[in-house]
Amino acid sequence: MELDLKRTAPIIFSLIFVLLSCSGNNVKQFEYSGGTFTMALENEPSTYIPREVSDYYSASVLEQIVEGLVGFDPKTTKIIPKVASEWSVSDDGMVYTFTLRDDVYFHEHETFGSMEDRKLTPEDVLYTFELGCKPNEKGEATDMYNMVCKSLVKGADDYYEGKTDKISGIQVDGNKIIIELLYDDHNFLYKLGNVTAAIISKKVVDANNETDVIGTGPFVYHEYVSGDQPSLILLKNQNYYLKDDEGNALPYLDSLVFLFQSRKMEQLALFEDGEIDLIIGLPTSRITRMLEGKMEDFNSKPPKLILENNPLLETNYYFFNLKDERFQDPLVRKAFSYAVDKETIGREILRNQFYDLGNYGITPPIAKALKGYDFKSIYEVGYSYDPEKARELLAQAGYPNGEGFGTVQLRYNINDIHSAVADEFSKQIYNVLRINVNIDGSTFEQLIEDGENGNGDIFRLGWSADYPSPESFLSNFYGKNVPDDPSKPSTVNKSRYKNPAFDNYYEQAIDSKKMSDQMMYFAKAEVELMKDPPIIPLWYTGDIEIIQSYVRNFHFNSLNYIDFTRVYKKEWTKEEYQEMMNEKK
Repeated sequence: MELDLKRTAPIIFSLIFVLLSCSGNNVKQFEYSGGTFTMALENEPSTYIPREVSDYYSASVLEQIVEGLVGFDPKTTKIIPKVASEWSVSDDGMVYTFTLRDDVYFHEHETFGSMEDRKLTPEDVLYTFELGCKPNEKGEATDMYNMVCKSLVKGADDYYEGKTDKISGIQVDGNKIIIELLYDDHNFLYKLGNVTAAIISKKVVDANNETDVIGTGPFVYHEYVSGDQPSLILLKNQNYYLKDDEGNALPYLDSLVFLFQSRKMEQLALFEDGEIDLIIGLPTSRITRMLEGKMEDFNSKPPKLILENNPLLETNYYFFNLKDERFQDPLVRKAFSYAVDKETIGREILRNQFYDLGNYGITPPIAKALKGYDFKSIYEVGYSYDPEKARELLAQAGYPNGEGFGTVQLRYNINDIHSAVADEFSKQIYNVLRINVNIDGSTFEQLIEDGENGNGDIFRLGWSADYPSPESFLSNFYGKNVPDDPSKPSTVNKSRYKNPAFDNYYEQAIDSKKMSDQMMYFAKAEVELMKDPPIIPLWYTGDIEIIQSYVRNFHFNSLNYIDFTRVYKKEWTKEEYQEMMNEKK
């Protein structure tokens, strides 16, 4: 049922009856349980089907509702158990055996006739992988297949192609799930922790109710609220299987509210009015005023606000449509790359709210998160502003001063930053190369669809790592991820980039037994990528994030992964705060 509300306070008030009506269990409760956490997202989820998730906004919501065999610790980003209580790996790294928990239940739904019907079974796990390894309703590969199973899980490719009626590499043995790989993949557990591999209910899907968003996670989908300020409400899962170390029920919060607001100024107004508890990324025009004006709130003991400058494994970039004959010439792509003054974009538009400028490659240069990666070699083949070289390369390609090149269409999703960057990019390309760039803004969903189908010349994209490995970025440019039929959407390798040298190093990385060798080959692949660039890296995200100090156990991390399972609200006392600071010394 949709409601037409304009502010969040009535939403929270309307939850009281629902929460009271479903709190009749006798599980021990944490002293500070309860309350609502509210945050804003720039865009609404593009899908509620886990195996189809490819964007941050869908993942941020669904990760609270659905779960996989394993998951991420939000503080360390290490792999932790979820619906599988434990697992083992064979000596050759190619067989994983997962033991399922016996107390995991899907959320309540009319499909289920009893509590026992709701119990997660090995058949649900097997069905999840089988459904993920089938072409979807559009006849396309799912993100689960592309990211988790393709050319990795034994028998997955044959099953996808309809050659077999089961995935030979996935077996059920009692309460155990056995997954056999084609090669030792250092990142396989991280891939399983991604939301695309979340376990779904076979009964719910068979009843054609999958869009009702039924999972096993700590929060339950409640309702979408339309109106001037759209929002999504999730409620506490009263039957969640996890407990804290003292045996208290999880999650602690009664509800989550996601507000969908693309404008950062509006998000800031909501934060300053106390209507959201967290703001990720400040509007650039208000950074100085916000930080200097709130110094007392940041520095008081205890503080009222907590500020984090969080470097993320996230890259903002433009990619070329390589179906366009003009951009099939590497000289043209290099000319565009040298024509972009990233310093001006960083200083004038981002107001220095970034981790680093895009003078490396697609992988963010965060050495702490990607230990042993050769960022130095990638930087040496990167592109800084050089207008003379840009004009020289364009002339070599046969377009002196842009003559005969024609107009370029830049596609981007509309928000304050992306619109301003697109406008600046258009001016810079004209000033340096004398090429007109028409900017065309749309919704995020439309941008993704047009990018996959090549409806445009240059596209804006931001990519957040699904796991801490260069593979999460470089897989977007692997040649075998381009469909053979050019009329088909290219959902992974959107630029349709093919480079045998890149593919060779990428495959050597995948085949490497040692992590150090894998990192070496990934770096070599990225060097080849930037010698023949299908992209223009613009900047690597480093958001200023501000959260109310009464929010406890909320962890910022390089994956931008959000988990509210153990988040709760409690004001600090001076004594408690001082004790906490002493423990940190």
